[in-house]
Amino acid sequence: MKLDYALDYGRYVFAALGTVLVTLLGGWDKLLQVLVLFVVTDYITGVVAAWFEKRLSSEVGAKGILKKLLIFAVVAIATSLDKMTGTNEVFRSLVVLFYVSNEGLSVIENLGKCGVPVPGALKEAILKLKEGEKNVN
Repeated sequence: MKLDYALDYGRYVFAALGTVLVTLLGGWDKLLQVLVLFVVTDYITGVVAAWFEKRLSSEVGAKGILKKLLIFAVVAIATSLDKMTGTNEVFRSLVVLFYVSNEGLSVIENLGKCGVPVPGALKEAILKLKEGEKNVN
């Protein structure tokens, strides 16, 4: 009985934390879903690339995780700016697209280090996203 109570309590806490986090990040929309996918994929491909190159390090891995968490902190800041200025997700969208393009380029680099070919159309799409980011600045 106590285990059931603990599991239920854990589920409620997890759901509450998830709700707060998603609210801070502006909602669980396609932009955020793609960013999460790219961040996780970049981390995994980075670890695999480091393993291929025989330079895998727990310290570097921990720093990588912290950097990824900071990406989401910047998204939360941009979301707050949008709410404060009433700009309807302009800052958030720009920040998310910036990080999606950076993470996408990093994934392509990591795949190259692992010897995995990347379709040219995918490379071009990410580069165009990156170029669009430069045009906004």
